[in-house]
Amino acid sequence: MTARTPHPGPATLEERVTGALVGAAVGDALGGPVEGYSPEQILERHGGRIHGIVGPWNGDDWRTARPLAPYHKGDGHVTDDTLMTHALVRVYAAVRDHLDAYAVAEHLVPDLMTHPRWIPELEAEALPLQRIFLAEKWLVARIHYGHVDPREAGTGNIVNCGAAMYMAPVGLVNAAHPAGAYAEALDVAGAHQSSYGREAAGVFAAAVAAACVPGATPDSVVTACLSLAKDGTRAAIEAVCEVAARHSDFESALAPLREAVAPYDTVGPDYRAPSLGARRPSRLHAIEELPVALGMLLVSGGDFRHAVLGSVNYGRDCDSIATMAGALAGALGSPVPEEWAKRVAESSRLDLWEPAVTLTAVAREVFGRDLARRREHERAFGAIGGP
Repeated sequence: MTARTPHPGPATLEERVTGALVGAAVGDALGGPVEGYSPEQILERHGGRIHGIVGPWNGDDWRTARPLAPYHKGDGHVTDDTLMTHALVRVYAAVRDHLDAYAVAEHLVPDLMTHPRWIPELEAEALPLQRIFLAEKWLVARIHYGHVDPREAGTGNIVNCGAAMYMAPVGLVNAAHPAGAYAEALDVAGAHQSSYGREAAGVFAAAVAAACVPGATPDSVVTACLSLAKDGTRAAIEAVCEVAARHSDFESALAPLREAVAPYDTVGPDYRAPSLGARRPSRLHAIEELPVALGMLLVSGGDFRHAVLGSVNYGRDCDSIATMAGALAGALGSPVPEEWAKRVAESSRLDLWEPAVTLTAVAREVFGRDLARRREHERAFGAIGGP
């Protein structure tokens, strides 16, 4: 990978957590209205590339137009990526320590099925369970109704980016400790996903943690990911990022990045008509979203606006790609455009900054507990003859 100039990012934990969570929500909202379409379709529909917040694909007919009805995607509305991210922050706020699959069962599942919240795409208050996708409904079906061991509940689910898309909080609680974030996210995601879907959750959390290291760059984030990723996920990231390093503008990178990830992606060329092998467990394959998000981070040199717009104009599952790219660029310290953040918050009727305040406090508490536990271990190990 070519060397890039580090982006002058903020030094504080608060700014990194805020940049990542607000950045993820903004990326999600920008990608939502064009999710599922190709770059060519996006270009034709909008008369050019997207450069900011746009309205629904079908205009005022969004209430009935298939395949998106009844969701109001566009106009700055966040999607299930942000709803799930904020739900995980609430779990951290309740537990105030590292999470595992049992925390998902004890806190996340009840949150999804018993607490009505404002759902921007439905323009109504509803249970989050009524908005999330089938792969996330699996959590409720398997854990609440099936009483499956939470550590194994993800087995059999659709293998997609469902778990990875909301793992930024795990990376932030483990800020500057990618290996810790990877291990925790794998445990948490075991309740939701298996195979390369679970692996992507671990690697994305590690990427966010790596972005919080002082002096981090897009290259150092990718290096951290490659040091931890396994099987097809590692191969896909390596292939995509080798291509991304040859580009500095997303327009020229759109087709090459898709070509690079295609051998590892099971969905196939038509995103709305998946192949028969789509989303099945495999050691050879990877989700598309994470490698492309990392690729866009490299192409942009870590610049938030460039990384997110590249992800949005890539199409396909671009709300999740832009969610990940936005979280990573924000954690690196690239400013989230104020006009975008303000519009998304107002349109979605959500406080995008409060979850960051909450998670920052939790991250500090968890670090304090980790420090005390580590010192206790040192004392115990020393007492039995360790160094």
